[in-house]
Amino acid sequence: MSVRTIGSYALLALAALMLWGFLRSDASLASPKTLIALLITVGIPAGAGIMLLRAPGGRRSARVEELRRQTVEAEILRLAMQHGGRLTVVEVASALALPSESAKATLDSLAEREIADLEITDKGVIVYAFHDAKHFGGKQSARGILDA
Repeated sequence: MSVRTIGSYALLALAALMLWGFLRSDASLASPKTLIALLITVGIPAGAGIMLLRAPGGRRSARVEELRRQTVEAEILRLAMQHGGRLTVVEVASALALPSESAKATLDSLAEREIADLEITDKGVIVYAFHDAKHFGGKQSARGILDA
Protein backbone atom coordinates (compact mmCIF):
# COMPACT_ATOMS: atom_id res chain seq x y z
CA MET A 1 0.00 0.00 0.00
CA SER A 2 1.47 3.34 -1.03
CA VAL A 3 1.82 6.43 1.11
CA ARG A 4 -0.75 8.10 -1.12
CA THR A 5 -3.32 5.37 -0.43
CA ILE A 6 -2.65 5.45 3.31
CA GLY A 7 -3.02 9.25 3.30
CA SER A 8 -6.30 9.08 1.43
CA TYR A 9 -7.71 6.52 3.89
CA ALA A 10 -6.53 8.68 6.80
CA LEU A 11 -8.37 11.70 5.36
CA LEU A 12 -11.53 9.64 4.89
CA ALA A 13 -11.28 8.33 8.47
CA LEU A 14 -10.82 11.88 9.75
CA ALA A 15 -13.90 13.02 7.81
CA ALA A 16 -15.92 10.10 9.20
CA LEU A 17 -14.87 10.86 12.77
CA MET A 18 -15.70 14.54 12.35
CA LEU A 19 -19.10 13.66 10.91
CA TRP A 20 -19.78 11.30 13.81
CA GLY A 21 -18.84 14.09 16.23
CA PHE A 22 -21.18 16.52 14.51
CA LEU A 23 -24.05 14.06 14.58
CA ARG A 24 -23.53 13.43 18.32
CA SER A 25 -23.35 17.14 19.14
CA ASP A 26 -26.22 19.46 19.94
CA ALA A 27 -25.36 21.72 17.00
CA SER A 28 -28.28 22.68 14.79
CA LEU A 29 -27.75 21.72 11.17
CA ALA A 30 -30.09 24.56 10.16
CA SER A 31 -27.52 27.17 11.22
CA PRO A 32 -25.31 28.50 8.37
CA LYS A 33 -22.29 28.58 10.68
CA THR A 34 -22.75 24.91 11.50
CA LEU A 35 -23.08 23.99 7.83
CA ILE A 36 -19.90 25.91 6.98
CA ALA A 37 -18.05 24.20 9.85
CA LEU A 38 -19.39 20.84 8.67
CA LEU A 39 -18.22 21.54 5.12
CA ILE A 40 -14.74 22.52 6.30
CA THR A 41 -14.21 19.71 8.80
CA VAL A 42 -15.97 16.90 6.91
CA GLY A 43 -16.34 17.88 3.27
CA ILE A 44 -12.79 19.02 2.54
CA PRO A 45 -11.00 15.99 4.06
CA ALA A 46 -13.50 13.60 2.49
CA GLY A 47 -13.17 15.26 -0.93
CA ALA A 48 -9.37 15.24 -0.73
CA GLY A 49 -9.34 11.58 0.30
CA ILE A 50 -11.60 10.60 -2.58
CA MET A 51 -9.52 12.62 -5.06
CA LEU A 52 -6.33 10.94 -3.86
CA LEU A 53 -7.89 7.51 -4.32
CA ARG A 54 -9.31 8.24 -7.76
CA ALA A 55 -6.50 10.32 -9.26
CA PRO A 56 -3.88 8.62 -11.40
CA GLY A 57 -0.28 8.57 -10.25
CA GLY A 58 0.42 12.08 -11.53
CA ARG A 59 4.01 12.76 -12.56
CA ARG A 60 5.07 9.24 -11.72
CA SER A 61 2.49 7.62 -13.99
CA ALA A 62 3.41 10.06 -16.76
CA ARG A 63 7.05 9.04 -16.37
CA VAL A 64 6.13 5.36 -16.39
CA GLU A 65 4.07 5.88 -19.55
CA GLU A 66 6.99 7.70 -21.20
CA LEU A 67 9.35 4.83 -20.31
CA ARG A 68 6.84 2.33 -21.70
CA ARG A 69 6.58 4.29 -24.96
CA GLN A 70 10.38 4.47 -25.28
CA THR A 71 10.71 0.74 -24.62
CA VAL A 72 8.11 -0.14 -27.26
CA GLU A 73 9.82 2.13 -29.79
CA ALA A 74 13.21 0.55 -29.05
CA GLU A 75 11.73 -2.92 -29.52
CA ILE A 76 10.19 -1.84 -32.83
CA LEU A 77 13.57 -0.58 -34.05
CA ARG A 78 15.21 -3.85 -32.97
CA LEU A 79 12.49 -5.76 -34.82
CA ALA A 80 12.99 -3.58 -37.90
CA MET A 81 16.69 -4.50 -37.98
CA GLN A 82 15.76 -8.19 -37.83
CA HIS A 83 13.27 -7.79 -40.72
CA GLY A 84 15.47 -5.88 -43.13
CA GLY A 85 14.13 -2.47 -42.17
CA ARG A 86 10.50 -3.08 -43.17
CA LEU A 87 7.58 -3.82 -40.85
CA THR A 88 3.81 -4.04 -40.94
CA VAL A 89 1.39 -3.37 -38.11
CA VAL A 90 0.58 -7.08 -37.87
CA GLU A 91 4.25 -8.02 -37.50
CA VAL A 92 4.78 -5.49 -34.71
CA ALA A 93 1.55 -6.38 -32.93
CA SER A 94 2.28 -10.10 -32.96
CA ALA A 95 5.99 -9.84 -32.10
CA LEU A 96 5.49 -7.42 -29.21
CA ALA A 97 2.10 -8.69 -28.01
CA LEU A 98 0.51 -5.28 -28.50
CA PRO A 99 -3.03 -4.48 -29.59
CA SER A 100 -2.96 -3.61 -33.30
CA GLU A 101 -4.27 -0.10 -32.55
CA SER A 102 -1.35 0.54 -30.19
CA ALA A 103 1.16 -0.88 -32.67
CA LYS A 104 -0.25 1.29 -35.46
CA ALA A 105 -0.22 4.42 -33.27
CA THR A 106 3.41 3.84 -32.32
CA LEU A 107 4.45 3.17 -35.92
CA ASP A 108 2.56 6.29 -37.06
CA SER A 109 4.37 8.28 -34.37
CA LEU A 110 7.72 7.03 -35.67
CA ALA A 111 6.68 7.97 -39.20
CA GLU A 112 5.62 11.47 -38.08
CA ARG A 113 9.03 11.96 -36.49
CA GLU A 114 10.60 10.79 -39.79
CA ILE A 115 12.20 7.72 -38.25
CA ALA A 116 10.17 5.56 -40.62
CA ASP A 117 8.69 6.11 -44.08
CA LEU A 118 5.37 4.78 -45.29
CA GLU A 119 5.29 2.45 -48.27
CA ILE A 120 2.42 0.49 -49.74
CA THR A 121 2.44 -2.90 -51.42
CA ASP A 122 0.61 -3.75 -54.63
CA LYS A 123 -2.07 -5.40 -52.48
CA GLY A 124 -2.55 -2.28 -50.35
CA VAL A 125 -0.64 -3.31 -47.23
CA ILE A 126 1.04 -0.40 -45.47
CA VAL A 127 4.70 -1.06 -44.76
CA TYR A 128 6.81 1.07 -42.46
CA ALA A 129 10.35 1.36 -43.85
CA PHE A 130 13.17 2.23 -41.46
CA HIS A 131 15.99 3.68 -43.57
CA ASP A 132 18.69 3.34 -40.91
CA ALA A 133 17.71 -0.27 -40.18
CA LYS A 134 17.79 -1.15 -43.89
CA HIS A 135 21.32 0.18 -44.29
CA PHE A 136 22.69 -0.84 -40.90
CA GLY A 137 25.13 -3.34 -42.39
CA GLY A 138 26.81 -0.62 -44.47
CA LYS A 139 28.31 1.23 -41.54
CA GLN A 140 31.77 -0.29 -42.15
CA SER A 141 32.01 1.66 -45.42
CA ALA A 142 31.26 4.97 -43.69
CA ARG A 143 33.55 7.91 -44.46
CA GLY A 144 33.89 11.36 -43.02
CA ILE A 145 31.40 13.96 -44.23
CA LEU A 146 34.10 15.96 -46.00
CA ASP A 147 35.53 12.79 -47.61
CA ALA A 148 32.31 11.91 -49.43
